[in-house]
Amino acid sequence: MDFIDLKSQQARIRESIERRIQAVLDHGQYIMGPEISDLEGVLSEHLGCKHTIGVSSGTDSLLIALMALGIGPGDEVITVSYTWISTAEVIALLGATPVFVDIEEDTWNMNPELLASAITDRTKAIMPVGIYGQTSNMTEINRIAKEAGDIPVIEDAAQSFGATHHGKRSGGLGTIGSTSFFPSKPLGGYGDGGALFTDDDELAEKMRWIRLHGQEKKHYHPILGLNGRLDSMQAAVVLAKMEIFEEEVGMRQAVAERYSELLGECDLTLPKVAEGNTSVFAQYTLLSENREELQAALGKESIPSVAYYAVPLHLQPVFSNLNYSEGDFPVTEHVAKTGLSLPMSPYVSEEDQEKIAAVIGGL
Repeated sequence: MDFIDLKSQQARIRESIERRIQAVLDHGQYIMGPEISDLEGVLSEHLGCKHTIGVSSGTDSLLIALMALGIGPGDEVITVSYTWISTAEVIALLGATPVFVDIEEDTWNMNPELLASAITDRTKAIMPVGIYGQTSNMTEINRIAKEAGDIPVIEDAAQSFGATHHGKRSGGLGTIGSTSFFPSKPLGGYGDGGALFTDDDELAEKMRWIRLHGQEKKHYHPILGLNGRLDSMQAAVVLAKMEIFEEEVGMRQAVAERYSELLGECDLTLPKVAEGNTSVFAQYTLLSENREELQAALGKESIPSVAYYAVPLHLQPVFSNLNYSEGDFPVTEHVAKTGLSLPMSPYVSEEDQEKIAAVIGGL
């Protein structure tokens, strides 16, 4: 049993992938070929945003967003500790300080009730993360950011792209939206890649310059940038995947509903989708006080599972200089100690789900 089944998806769109890759081989523009602008157009239409900028990875998308906002030494960026390290890593790489707030007990996303008290005169951005497939409460986060002086909000939608918040698509809910095309993501390529989204013309222009070494036009570099370009091959793959993306979102939701039905009587905390949200279920994650026993029982039946973010960022050695301690973020730490993700993709079969539920129910 695969933890994430990419083979079934590939079988569905193999002809389109091969045709699009062959087109790249034929024109030979392997970097910034026509597939980049094609994908940017498709994604802008999908989100209903003015600008999409394809970039080299989800991590670089966050870095480029911060650079476009002028984030640097002495600045603070508020985010969460329960996430992949990229979210805070890029803040520190620019010399700024990650400031963590705790997460909600039900959605496991940024708790807006704790946000206002974390804002200081050094806060230059807020970066909520759409963990496991649904967005944070972006309505409330945006309201707080606006009242605090129009602080920019960067939406990390690497896991929530395809979800909605009060009818608006994830990725288009902040000043800048960001996503990743890492293969395991709901919209993934066959390597690294990512994209940025914004309605702000000035920020879009800066982000385009930054992804190309700060270049405004050939041989003219008004700002510092990096090598943040998206490969044509990856854009070709993502274009093929976009052909079935909306259908796959529905399939993911159906898989999640079956899990919740099968596991509803077990002594577990199952994922909750907040009112006004839909989830793309990048993962199906539950909480268990007996996680190690549960994971061992699944492994004995060759069922893969993953305990994501088992050491949250505020307890990672690399961020020890921030002087956080165990107990500072109790909800984050509880979810980190008890969270377990089950096999998840649009193609998880009912038979496999019943097998998984039988193992869990037998404990």
